[in-house]
Amino acid sequence: MSPETMLLDPFSRAGDRDEDELVPSARPVPPVRTIVVDRPPVPVAPPHAREAVRPARSAAGPERIRIEDVHISYVERDAVKGVSLSIHQGEVLALIGPSGCGKTTLLRTLNRLTELTPGTTRSGNILLDGEDIHELPDTTLRSRVSMVFQQPNPFPMSIFDNVAFALREQSRKRPGRKELEPQVVDALRRAGLYDEVREELDKPALRLSGGQQQRLCIARAIAARPEVLLMDEPCSALDPISTNTIEKLIGELRRDLAVVVVTHNLAQAQRIADKVAFMYLGDLVEYGTAADVFEAPRAQRTRDYVRGAFG
Repeated sequence: MSPETMLLDPFSRAGDRDEDELVPSARPVPPVRTIVVDRPPVPVAPPHAREAVRPARSAAGPERIRIEDVHISYVERDAVKGVSLSIHQGEVLALIGPSGCGKTTLLRTLNRLTELTPGTTRSGNILLDGEDIHELPDTTLRSRVSMVFQQPNPFPMSIFDNVAFALREQSRKRPGRKELEPQVVDALRRAGLYDEVREELDKPALRLSGGQQQRLCIARAIAARPEVLLMDEPCSALDPISTNTIEKLIGELRRDLAVVVVTHNLAQAQRIADKVAFMYLGDLVEYGTAADVFEAPRAQRTRDYVRGAFG
């Protein structure tokens, strides 16, 4: 057999061999490995079956915020184009969509943070309990519509003073620690953090873990009992365990608040949201219940996005 033939024939062997050895089916078959389990496997329920056993969410409460034909532009770029929707107490509204689609701009407009950016223009109406938010003093508005940002941002002070800061800022006179303590403890309990820090309230907040810092920021945001809580990707910088803790917390906070969450995590939106608004290039493409948007979207763009075709 020539060297060329040996290269072309993968089953050729050098030297004299039995013809059977040249047949691939005659090669030894690897042994079949078996795994012994101590109990029968438990089949995983299909997605629809799992959804069916989820606890029912409570009915939505009164409307807190109404957004009517809102347009927002930065210099010459349209960031939000004619968005209209409503936000109710007892509901979590998730704003989803690719980066740059206007989600965070719309969120920040709800407590007038976008107007701090030079060159920003706005039209349309945003009503908080029937009042135009631009008729309210900004400090009053931000005490009623509070915000938690993407990166935890505790102040360089003690855990106690971080939560007390918001309460002191809204008081005409500077209340003392004893007067504020019940409200601070209540906010930390509602944020699911008090049991972890009850003996460390005077220690620096910056020593807390990332997940604890984010819950501290949530405690600071809800200390003054706002009506609406805005959250801009609150779990993006957290590990899965801390993310799970924050998601459970959102589910508990929605009992007393209207919660609006911007998230790029579609699985998270499905887990926490009652309503979902899908935005694309500044337009509100689809708005409805989480089940409708994720399982039976009406718009082709929504179908493409939730199925991972783009974004």
